Amino acid sequence: MNRVDAFKHIAAQAGRGELAFPANVAASLKLQQALNDPDCHADTAVKLIQADPLLAARTVAIANSVAYNRSGTEISGVRSAVQRLGVRTLQSLVASLIVRQLGSKLTDPDLQAKAAQLWEHTAHVAALAQVIARRVAQVDPDTALFAGIIHEVGGFYMLARAAEYPGIMDGDPEDWIAHGETEIGRGVLRKLAVPDPVTQAIEAMWTGMRALPPENLGDTLLLANDLAPVDSPLHQPQGATTRASARTIDFAVGDGTLEAILRESADEVKSLYAVLML
Repeated sequence: MNRVDAFKHIAAQAGRGELAFPANVAASLKLQQALNDPDCHADTAVKLIQADPLLAARTVAIANSVAYNRSGTEISGVRSAVQRLGVRTLQSLVASLIVRQLGSKLTDPDLQAKAAQLWEHTAHVAALAQVIARRVAQVDPDTALFAGIIHEVGGFYMLARAAEYPGIMDGDPEDWIAHGETEIGRGVLRKLAVPDPVTQAIEAMWTGMRALPPENLGDTLLLANDLAPVDSPLHQPQGATTRASARTIDFAVGDGTLEAILRESADEVKSLYAVLML
């Protein structure tokens, strides 16, 4: 089976909901389902988070990040962190755990490198999207953070399946974009029960159409993607010239500019990125 046929085969499986997740993802999916329940009480969320030491550490860390700790008062317990963050941010943290778990069992060095770079890219996009949403687009920042974290989840799923199809991730990235990214991405997003507005924003990234200044979540993700200093390894590299051009994107925002806002928010972006890279 050649690369294109392999992408089409996996895409067809994803379209039918026939997704094969690594065993370590199952518990995280159950946790996400519990947090998605509108009747999920804070005490329940605390117990669920405490049951996973890594997630507990990340929860406290993001609660103490510059973006969420405006008062400068650090906390050390999961309960206090949950109260500060709220369930929606916890959903983002669980999503980040699921995404990283998809690439955690890779043994091939090339696939490991791709997964590591893809997560670096994802963490930058998520951190930038949160700040751009809050300071520029007037979009819900928690939703933007969540969308940034999962915007490449289809790619992580493909990397997790790549060992079954030797060489599938070698060669022209356009094969992945043309024959796998959309259908596989949609299938994984459905499995994760991602809300329609977030799915639609991620689909807008696949078409590449946006408005400046950003007017909605899709525009916010695309701008964050352009500004991210690390490329996705599953797409054609932007290259120094394209990235330099992206970094010069500027426009008026109220009495300021995008460049000024990003400069003022650099510590927030750096702090969020650091937590996501834990």
